[in-house]
Amino acid sequence: MVILAAIIYWLLICASLHCDVYYLIFQTVIFIYITGVHHLLCLINNVSSGLQLQSITKSITNVEAPIKEKYGRNIILGTHKEGGAVTFWSHAVSLPLSSNAILSWKFCHVVHKLLRDGHPNVSHTASIRQMGTLWGNLHDRYGHIVALYAKLLCIKIDFHLKVSLMFPSLTYDFYCIFDQINTALVSRRDGSVCIINMSFFLNAVFRQMECSSTSSTTPVGQCRLAPLVLVIQDCGLLYHFLVKLLFKLHSRIPVDALLGHRERFREQFNSLTQFFERARGMEFFKSIIQIPDLPDEPPNFLRAASLADHVKPMVVQNETFPDYDETDTQLDFETEADTLRKELEVVKPELELIKVEAQRAVVQLKSQVNKLESELEDQRTHKQLALVENERLRMEVENLRAQTAVAASIQATVEDSLTELNRNFQLEAQRAEIERLKQELATERAGDELSSVLVGLQAEKETLLRTVKDQEAEIASLRQAAQLHQTTLQQERDRHQREMTALQNQLQEKLSLDSGLLQQKLQDEQFSLLQCAVVEAEGIVLDAVAKVDDPLHVRCISTPDYLINRAELTLASIDKMQQSQAAYLRNMDDASGLLRSVTQFSHLIADTIVNGAGTAHSAPTDQADRLTDNCRDCATHCLQYLKELKLKATLPRADPTAVRYVVQRILNQGQDLLPRGADVRKEELAEMVDKEMAATSTAIEDAVLRMDEILSQARRDSSGVKLEVNQKLAIHMLVTAATDLQRDIVDNGRGAGSVKDFYAKNSRWTEGLISASKAVGWGATQMLESADKVVTDRGKYEELIVCSHEIAASTAQLVAASKVKADRGNKKLQTLQQASRHVNDMAAVVVSSTKSGQMQIENKNSMDFSGLSLIKLKTEEMDSQVKVLELEKQLVNERIRLGELRKKHYEMGGIPMDSPPGNTVNSFDSSLPTVFPDPPNMELPSLDAFTLDPPRFEPLRLDPPRPEPPAPEPAKTSSKRTSIFHKSGSLLKNAVSIYRHCSLWATLTVFPVKILPF
Repeated sequence: MVILAAIIYWLLICASLHCDVYYLIFQTVIFIYITGVHHLLCLINNVSSGLQLQSITKSITNVEAPIKEKYGRNIILGTHKEGGAVTFWSHAVSLPLSSNAILSWKFCHVVHKLLRDGHPNVSHTASIRQMGTLWGNLHDRYGHIVALYAKLLCIKIDFHLKVSLMFPSLTYDFYCIFDQINTALVSRRDGSVCIINMSFFLNAVFRQMECSSTSSTTPVGQCRLAPLVLVIQDCGLLYHFLVKLLFKLHSRIPVDALLGHRERFREQFNSLTQFFERARGMEFFKSIIQIPDLPDEPPNFLRAASLADHVKPMVVQNETFPDYDETDTQLDFETEADTLRKELEVVKPELELIKVEAQRAVVQLKSQVNKLESELEDQRTHKQLALVENERLRMEVENLRAQTAVAASIQATVEDSLTELNRNFQLEAQRAEIERLKQELATERAGDELSSVLVGLQAEKETLLRTVKDQEAEIASLRQAAQLHQTTLQQERDRHQREMTALQNQLQEKLSLDSGLLQQKLQDEQFSLLQCAVVEAEGIVLDAVAKVDDPLHVRCISTPDYLINRAELTLASIDKMQQSQAAYLRNMDDASGLLRSVTQFSHLIADTIVNGAGTAHSAPTDQADRLTDNCRDCATHCLQYLKELKLKATLPRADPTAVRYVVQRILNQGQDLLPRGADVRKEELAEMVDKEMAATSTAIEDAVLRMDEILSQARRDSSGVKLEVNQKLAIHMLVTAATDLQRDIVDNGRGAGSVKDFYAKNSRWTEGLISASKAVGWGATQMLESADKVVTDRGKYEELIVCSHEIAASTAQLVAASKVKADRGNKKLQTLQQASRHVNDMAAVVVSSTKSGQMQIENKNSMDFSGLSLIKLKTEEMDSQVKVLELEKQLVNERIRLGELRKKHYEMGGIPMDSPPGNTVNSFDSSLPTVFPDPPNMELPSLDAFTLDPPRFEPLRLDPPRPEPPAPEPAKTSSKRTSIFHKSGSLLKNAVSIYRHCSLWATLTVFPVKILPF
């Protein structure tokens, strides 16, 4: 007895040191003699639960090291002993998984172990999915792979739930699965999804290890690679299952229907082969498992005999994971168990004596204990039912608390009562346990006090019975109160629901009525605004029409360019108007777009009408009348269209097609009024100026060479009339001077801009300059051709005189165009004027020389009347009179034809014949025509009074008169300019000898100067 007391005392000391194992052994020794084998089994279960909790605590830690194999085994065995994973999940709920990624990683590893080897009832998908979603949204080194691991576990659990015939360890009855074809197809699809997610998960783990340069031989690397062992085992079994299933499906289903399955299997096969090759090269996997070798090519499912060549890939595990030492505050269980076993062997004899002495009492009390056990079991069952019912009531009360404040206060009272009852029950149970232990200790110390223990047990039984009855009564009263309160709350809820439904219906009806009224009012206000805008637009159009008919507006003119610009913008605004009108018809609550379009349309159409009338003032009569009529038609159609927009009845069918058609006609007429050179782009004007100047100079130089040849031929073929030739080339000097002046004008006027910008800015002046240059070059070429024809007796002498007129007119045109932009004191302008005078002098010499030559020829060819009789002379006289009358009639007809040709020439050049005089002084730059009109007649002095002195010029009054700059002195003339005359010779004076054969004299026309007689 003393030894037994010592053992009990030592065990109590160990229990006071918070050693759970010793405390449980102490409980085992005490209850062996009190409650028998049943209580011993309960204590063993408690020891197993404690061992499982300890293994869970030591497995799922924040230490970055793999899980020990023995802890995993303890957890798996614990689930099988308790028939589920209640202990595991109750402890896992309290783990801080959301705060530590390593804890979540190890938690997923333990769950994977339980899914494979634990009790079947261990799945808890909601917690795993919630954890995976959390870590998937965080950027952590373990966060990404934890999310993938959690997703893989959820897919695995869903797969086993759908395919219930396949166990979590991937063992199955293949024929049972295939008997249900739908189950087989689901197994194929979900199995493929599992393999795809496994491959993706494995690649993510390997990729992360490569990024962090982690070795597989370190604890950190093995912590990440340890779960992959389970994944590799699952991959091998799933691969074998899918191969057999696909062969079986190909034997029952047409091969075309399984094409997609074969393609997906090939992708999975390639991915799995790459992973096995990669894992086979790691030292960690070499020491743990043997990774199987897959064939080089996937099986040929189209050939049934290939199934015999298929080898099941077996993943063989070599040894358990190496354990790593950790700091442990408790002694090893096995060592302590051996020590206690030895000590029990020592005290065993004495325990046998105590057992014999207590056997009699145990036999007597056994029946009573069995009876008490049955009663306690019934009470425990009732208690569990009461607790479940109490929990259900508590959840209902919590739901009702959110609906009403009264329910909240009652629920709080119920919870307080339950908490107090539970606390009292626990205190009573602890107190009873302490009293019982004291009595048992006293019984062990003195065996003769066994009867008192029985009395205590009886008292404890009675106390427990009373406590249970009181609790049952309390629970019944609480249940009745909760039911009554629930009924009251349900009635209140129904009443409130009916009232709220009625109020919502009334509110909905009122809102519908108010919204309809407000929408109608809004539409009326929008249409009123539209009517105001249309009225304003009509006023603008009517004002434009009034300007067209206003006599004061006759002096206002516009250009075709601006009219075309306004017409194009008007056409664009008409398209926008149609779009806005369609949008307003679709949604009449918003008229802002149509208001803006109406305002813009009215202003642009008014601009088009006003500028069309202004352009008509400077256009030819026929075109002006048509343009004015089109402007009035445009206003009429526009007013009609606006009138339709004002009324709701005609608004949907309002169509601006007639307005667009009239505006298009105005645009076409404006394009017809453009000068013929207006189609040249402004960017090309500068290149055209240089090109035309160079072409003119080249043509003149070619004409000089050709004229030399013509003169040589004329001298050889001449009948004795001596030719006087001037070797100075006046036209070449004129073109060169004009080119220099034009470059000087551009350099002084362009400022910081480029040459192209200057020509583009002064496009009309540039076009006039180009036209003058072309006219000079053309005149020189025509004179050359005329001289060639006269020499070869294929031309008329009058052609030479006409060419002289054209050259003089072109020269005046070139000088006038240059003077517009040149400064008054520009030396190059003076040089150009001197060259122009020289050209006019040469033209006068050509005319006088031609007349002199004709007179000489006429003198030589005088009529011989010696052989004519009186009747013959009278006959010749009458024939001559008839010929004179015929020639006079032809002269009148030719003069009329000449007038028509000049009129057409003016129209094609862009100059209207009935344009009003005036307003040409300030707008000469922008209105200079491309082709100047034919020049007026130039009066020449008689041949006898003609000298080679330069004639005087009277400039045309294009601007206010200004003093003529003094002519430069001959001594100050540049030698470089003089050498031009001596090098090239004069084209006009070289033709004098040919003109001497002409017999007609015509007036020389020059524009814009007139040579006055001396």
